[in-house]
Amino acid sequence: MKSILITGASSGIGLATAELFLNEGWCVGLLARREELLEDVASRYDTAVALPADVTDELAVQEAVAGFADVAGRLDVLFNNAGMFGKQAEIDEISYADWRAVVDVNLHGMFLAAQAAYGQMKKQNPKGGRIINNGSISAHSPRENSISYTATKHAITGMTKTLSLDGRAHDIACGQIDIGNARTALVTELDERRAMNGLEPLPSMDVGEAARAVLHMANLPPEANVQFMTIMASKMPFIGRG
Repeated sequence: MKSILITGASSGIGLATAELFLNEGWCVGLLARREELLEDVASRYDTAVALPADVTDELAVQEAVAGFADVAGRLDVLFNNAGMFGKQAEIDEISYADWRAVVDVNLHGMFLAAQAAYGQMKKQNPKGGRIINNGSISAHSPRENSISYTATKHAITGMTKTLSLDGRAHDIACGQIDIGNARTALVTELDERRAMNGLEPLPSMDVGEAARAVLHMANLPPEANVQFMTIMASKMPFIGRG
């Protein structure tokens, strides 16, 4: 049975992806802070492993990855998904604490999860695996008033490229999925803010489409890798990589 650890697995894209992989017969590690939500999923699937942890806690992440590998036998895939949008405002209205909160989760947290998974994949026998980083449309082009989120998502692109290069010697593939407006609580919140300003809802797509894209990336054989995939609502404006 193949195994995947998903961060941010208690809601949104992480939860949708976890449920899809579980229904496809994978052993799934569910990592997030909200233990009760993880336990709810785990109670419905024999192959789900609840791993309550904060992605910004180095020791907790290391223990979660090692513990899941012990249960599953190995770690085949990490879906490095946990993230937060943060305060939506122009830069002079963002406090340093606001900035740090987003950077701690979106960059430091993704670093810690990738670091622990990479180390596990290097030492397991046979070695190797796959890391899939959740970037964002914001890794291409920003939304308005999103300085913290956009900066971190651009940083994830650099992380993906570096891990893809360094992982070759250890049979570790790394790719990135950039998702545009899957219907989650985050998009709902953005729409509510837009409505307050008299704006139309954002074009969006079912969150299941994002989950199915992750499944495609995860199911590739070791010699193949999706380096970057962009999946977005069809009616979103064209966004090119700069």
